[in-house]
Amino acid sequence: MAAKIREVFGVEPQLVKGDNGVFDVVVDGRLIFSKHEAGRFPREQEVLDALRDR
Repeated sequence: MAAKIREVFGVEPQLVKGDNGVFDVVVDGRLIFSKHEAGRFPREQEVLDALRDR
């Protein structure tokens, strides 16, 4: 997913290791996806769409 973000948006995503299965996608301090809230990992396209919409 990081490679696709880099390719599509030309930015270097920062990957931060979480604990206990945490997987959040945060952009400019705003949560755009939470594995905990959704109960699943995000699909690549939904993250890309959320980044486009911000």
